[in-house]
Amino acid sequence: MRWLSKFIYFKLLGWKVTGFSNWDSVKKSVIIAVPHTSWYDFIIGILLRSVIGIQTNYVGKEALFRFPFGWFFRLTGGAPVVRKKNENQVEAIARLFEEKEVFRMALAPEGTRKKVKEWRTGFYYIAKTANVPIVMFTLDFKNKTNHFSDPFYPTENKEADFKFMRDFYKDVVGKVPEYS
Repeated sequence: MRWLSKFIYFKLLGWKVTGFSNWDSVKKSVIIAVPHTSWYDFIIGILLRSVIGIQTNYVGKEALFRFPFGWFFRLTGGAPVVRKKNENQVEAIARLFEEKEVFRMALAPEGTRKKVKEWRTGFYYIAKTANVPIVMFTLDFKNKTNHFSDPFYPTENKEADFKFMRDFYKDVVGKVPEYS
């Protein structure tokens, strides 16, 4: 299956992957993908994880995991987030990191495919609570590149950390440029 993913990703679609590649050294992390502007991002992400040969997981709204497509999302590493009152989602997701030997959670901090002014902060607090690094990667459709950052641990300076992360994505253009 990996050879097929590489053929599609590199040859048919013309993408490339650059940056951090020592995944054996990072068994647990929060991986953020930006900009998330289209459902194509999911396809690129699924191909990419096969191309680089790593296991990743993701969470999504509960409705995605219902009939008829729920089996597909579970098969590809997804887990439904059931939003309940009085439940701290950050702590619940952070516990998953304790329970698993390898857990790399991929998500889009925008929380939607539409243009947003501010990212959601849950991924940041999940990484802090679970004491795992954040790895950033681009969904750069303009240059057909997925570029990975080195892993970094969130500090006590949230503003500086978010500036660092936003700077990483400067000039990256998503599938739908006006949502980037």
